[in-house]
Amino acid sequence: MKEIIYNCQGFQWDEENLEKNWFLHQVTDGECEEIFFNLPLIVAANTKHSQQETRYYALGRTDADRWLFIAFAIRRKLIRVISARDMNEKEARKYAERVRRYSDFQK
Repeated sequence: MKEIIYNCQGFQWDEENLEKNWFLHQVTDGECEEIFFNLPLIVAANTKHSQQETRYYALGRTDADRWLFIAFAIRRKLIRVISARDMNEKEARKYAERVRRYSDFQK
């Protein structure tokens, strides 16, 4: 599933989303972008919220090791962040398992 972001060429931010994630969850735009460059990264289709366009979610970590859930779409090879927040407990467990496996692989 990660191959969907490999062809992306950047990020698209619109006026409506520029401050929304900060206002609601204290997540900066920079933090949103960072998770796409840090491993491990979990990317999956978000079929529940894909009525008008295909949407995805990502579980990843920032440079400061903040674990985030990001909902996003891809438009014209640009990642468009729809929402961002800290992972909930279930997401964090799933991500922790991936971190553990990734760490074991790196040894």
